[in-house]
Amino acid sequence: MKNIFNDLKTYSKHFRKYFWRYLLLFIGLELFNLIVIIPVFRALATVTLQASAVPFISYQNILTIISTHSLVAIALIIELLVLMLIIYVQFSFLMIASSNITEKFSSMLQQTWGAIKRIRLGSLLILIAYFLLIIPFADLVFRTPLLAKIQIPEFILDYMMRKPAFLISLLIIYALIIILGVRLLLTLPLMVFKKQSSWKAMKESWALTTKKQWWPLVSRLVIVSLISFLGLSIYDGILVLFQFIFDTIAKNLGHFFIQLNLLLVQIGSVIVLTWASVLSILIILKPLSLQNKKKASVKTKCKFWLISAVVYVVAVGGALLDNNFYLDQTKLNHPLVISHRGVSAKNGVQNTIAALKKTSKLHPDYVEIDVHETKDNKFVVMHDENLKQLAGINKRPKDLTLKQLNKIMLKEDGHRARIASLDSYLKVANKLHQKLLIEIKTTPSDSKAMLQRFNHRYGQLIINRHYQLQSLDYSVIERLHRLNPRLFVLYIQPYNFTYPSNLAAGYSMEYSTLNNDFIWQSHLQRKPVYAWTVNTSGAMKQMMFIGVDGIITDNVKLLQQNIKSFKANNSPVNQLLNYIIVLPNPFSN
Repeated sequence: MKNIFNDLKTYSKHFRKYFWRYLLLFIGLELFNLIVIIPVFRALATVTLQASAVPFISYQNILTIISTHSLVAIALIIELLVLMLIIYVQFSFLMIASSNITEKFSSMLQQTWGAIKRIRLGSLLILIAYFLLIIPFADLVFRTPLLAKIQIPEFILDYMMRKPAFLISLLIIYALIIILGVRLLLTLPLMVFKKQSSWKAMKESWALTTKKQWWPLVSRLVIVSLISFLGLSIYDGILVLFQFIFDTIAKNLGHFFIQLNLLLVQIGSVIVLTWASVLSILIILKPLSLQNKKKASVKTKCKFWLISAVVYVVAVGGALLDNNFYLDQTKLNHPLVISHRGVSAKNGVQNTIAALKKTSKLHPDYVEIDVHETKDNKFVVMHDENLKQLAGINKRPKDLTLKQLNKIMLKEDGHRARIASLDSYLKVANKLHQKLLIEIKTTPSDSKAMLQRFNHRYGQLIINRHYQLQSLDYSVIERLHRLNPRLFVLYIQPYNFTYPSNLAAGYSMEYSTLNNDFIWQSHLQRKPVYAWTVNTSGAMKQMMFIGVDGIITDNVKLLQQNIKSFKANNSPVNQLLNYIIVLPNPFSN
């Protein structure tokens, strides 16, 4: 343990000595990604899709794109490979710059170019797998938004956590990823500094991280993470205390102090995370003994301070704009409250009339329900494609007539209720003056005229009652748009792959991958964004802060309480506290 802290003390001293250079390196690279790389790749993806009349990218249409839009598929694959190459270049540049921080910028670029020239297509494919494995460790080195989308959506994790077999499988997979990530952690440094091929570097990394050798490396990285977390928590706690004091003794200056403290939170985060990144890189590079101690010339120092001034002005200006947006958002946003599957806090069986009657007493803005087609081409309120989970019957809604389905008793969370037809559900909802968000479920066995029948029977009623529709199947959005353009139809997306421009009237997005960029672009098109399924106070507040228009939840009362609290407790102290606790770190993914 003494050796660990001696190493950290030595590295920290080195960091302090070249503090301004390291700060410029990490802030500059972060701004380059946000201002140049990400917008360019978004523009390329948008142009590629629009030119080929492909409205969106989703796991649903990947095979279709490959089979019917080969050039689009090739272009997207090339874009992915180029993106991975850029990530490789940036991580290589960071390691070279961190180990030779006093060298000229041109020299760093020259060494990085040498690393690029050694890359082959096979190496790049191996590197994709490599970066997937080391993402938890990559966050320690550089929290780049380029890797932000590589995550498992929350709804998939939640589903797996509730299934013992899936949970065990998930834990095993995570354990394997961590083990492989540790054992292959030195691959990239070996490729960059030892000029090895990717395959040879992986084998040597495996050899260098045996059972006796990997613990000193991992333990140092873990301690750096803990120190960063504790240090940042204490720092942020002090700022919250100061804000409380300012609010008490100088209320008229509250807006000035909240702006100042928000900026100080961001500055503190940048400094602490830069320190953690530099120490992590130096720890990883220690076995290779690559640190350089050249001194910079006076001429280089002059250029350095000029570039630094420009970068810091841009960074602070961007931070102030972001802070103003955040403070305005806390005053303006009041999202719609939407009950998921018509229940709240397990008060009944999902998608049943009994649950609707209870949930409507809580006065949600909308009740979200799911609709399937039956064997006799009618419509039943049901989410699952099989009745086994709720009724213990291994049948699909499409296998039975509506009359047969109406007789089936469902059981969930200690409640019992019969399956409801859409007609009866609509009748009760109208009596209760409850608006509905109706999700149209589709299966391969649906009749060809399903949507025509749905629109003929319910289209005008939905418009008159100001109900809304949504579907995970984009063909539903297209066909309903042709049948009845006046219908308000949202497109459900389980993952934030891109920013689609399509016929949908709005978007319903799984919340864990949703961000304010998606919302901003959707709002530019005057299209609302709903987040699903949001069940914790922290996630609810986060969705409100990033500006969603509606929140779909399994707990209506909790969401209403959070919205009320969000509006009532809008003091500068709470704004600062929520910014620190609820929102993602400003210098992170």
